[in-house]
Amino acid sequence: MVKFLGELLFELARSLIADRVKGFAWQFIERAGAWLDTQIHERRTRLVVGLLLGVAVYAFFPIVGILLAIKN
Repeated sequence: MVKFLGELLFELARSLIADRVKGFAWQFIERAGAWLDTQIHERRTRLVVGLLLGVAVYAFFPIVGILLAIKN
């Protein structure tokens, strides 16, 4: 029974953290996209910022996924 309750609490915490991370990531992506859509930036600036955001997201999600998948 104790093992079951421990696993249940761990899964609840994991799902809560995953929802928070997804929400934060999507808010950040939406805000960055809105900023990039403004016409005041040069094409080169939008390209560099877009590439940096892509690299950051490409590295961010696997790291979060690995951290969430680790069960000790």
